[in-house]
Amino acid sequence: MYKHFFKRFFDFWISLIALICISPILIVVTIWLHFANKGAGAFFFQERPGKNGKIIKVIKYKSMTDERDANGNLLPDADRLTKVGKFVRSTSIDELPQLINVLKGDMALIGPRPLLVKYLPYYSEREQLRHMVRPGITGWAQVHGRNHVLWEERFEYDAYYAEHLSFALDIKIIFMTIKNVLQRKDIEVAPNLMDFDEYRRQQMEGKIFRSVADATI
Repeated sequence: MYKHFFKRFFDFWISLIALICISPILIVVTIWLHFANKGAGAFFFQERPGKNGKIIKVIKYKSMTDERDANGNLLPDADRLTKVGKFVRSTSIDELPQLINVLKGDMALIGPRPLLVKYLPYYSEREQLRHMVRPGITGWAQVHGRNHVLWEERFEYDAYYAEHLSFALDIKIIFMTIKNVLQRKDIEVAPNLMDFDEYRRQQMEGKIFRSVADATI
């Protein structure tokens, strides 16, 4: 009953109340980022797979400028990340606009993080379980290391969540998320990670041998 009705009911009302309560903060951050990003805007929209692989547009605060080099190519992320952007990321404020996605029903408060569309062809059958539920702002994988664990581990956490989704598990994730945010734990301000599609291609070519089993040794 929780999975099929109450979860969405709670998501809608909590996200609506939260958006109303934090609207003054969102207005200030939006104006702040607009100027810090040198006219690049305060928001960006990115297509991500939602429930059942349906493509949705995720809303996030934009923490980088659109500055380019002499050849017209975007500068490295670390060079375009502003001081304001670093603060917004380190405090997870950049995730707050996704409450609008939750309100619309594209996302949930708790669920697997929506990743890039280009990753879709590279998931194993078990890894695809992450798309059985709505993606979330935070999730089981996020409170267990976020970007500090192997791809296989992250997806195993996502699959576990999809199989064991419950009110009790969601409450546990909420408290663990609050603790991590207050401690600023496992937050990558400027991550430099190999994209999953490239990781899986190299794995298939035998260039990468590490797995979940390796990480537990």
